[in-house]
Amino acid sequence: MELIPAKTLVTKNKSTSWFGAQYNMNIYRGCCHGCIYCDSRSECYGIEDFGRVRAKKDALRIIRDDLRRKVKTGIVATGSMSDPYNPHEKKHELTRHALELLSAYGFGVAVATKSDLVTRDIDILNEIKAHAPAIVKVTITAAHDGLSRQVEPAAPPSSKRFEAIRELSQSGIFAGVLMMPLLPFLEDSEDNIRAIVHGAKQAGARFIYPSFGMTLRQGNREWFYQKLDQIYPGKGIVEKYIRRYGNDYSCPSPKAKELWQVFARLCEEQGLLYKMPDIIAAAKLGYDTQLSFYP
Repeated sequence: MELIPAKTLVTKNKSTSWFGAQYNMNIYRGCCHGCIYCDSRSECYGIEDFGRVRAKKDALRIIRDDLRRKVKTGIVATGSMSDPYNPHEKKHELTRHALELLSAYGFGVAVATKSDLVTRDIDILNEIKAHAPAIVKVTITAAHDGLSRQVEPAAPPSSKRFEAIRELSQSGIFAGVLMMPLLPFLEDSEDNIRAIVHGAKQAGARFIYPSFGMTLRQGNREWFYQKLDQIYPGKGIVEKYIRRYGNDYSCPSPKAKELWQVFARLCEEQGLLYKMPDIIAAAKLGYDTQLSFYP
């Protein structure tokens, strides 16, 4: 694996509104899941050859030094720009050792991933959970494997992700679903949402956090349209996007309002959290509210 230089890895977030995380950490650069909608491909991030995974040089030493310098402990989010459980992680274990450092220095964690490899680290997540929140968010945008393999071709299928949530939940980890992005004209159906909510409940998820739409900007948009033409030739789906959104950055589902109502009602019926303040409050529950990782 190619190594790229880095000066710091644990950076302070401007806000704690995203799952209560005060810090962010990206050990890898690029991702090989091949998701057709990935915003991290956008030109504004300047990541060349995004499909090739690279690791930050001396990542674990840098993370250790970053943590030691922090005045306050807190929840460290990982998975915002590249999946911390890409296939290379199975061999290199950089994420696993980073979690060990978070545990040793008293920090919490909020992991975002599409990989069932996260279950390998349940032992360390439980170590973290003993003193700080340990949250795992598993992205599921398509309830059924057929569609997930089309839009996220190199990621584990949705069925494996539901099973990962089941294993995490049964082990006592605060786990749930990131239901985002829901691609307009492809995933924004009531049937898909009902199936995701049902699957999450059956797997023991504590929460589902949704976004009824997607984002598109230069670099990401061209990739997305190219992939749509390959997957659905002659279906006119790209033309639907162009007519509806033009060059807009935010692309909400045309059915977002009615889908939200269906989704919210289902979550209420199933006892699943779906509002961010409620999710953060539940993740905090049982911890000393005077600890510094709470806003």
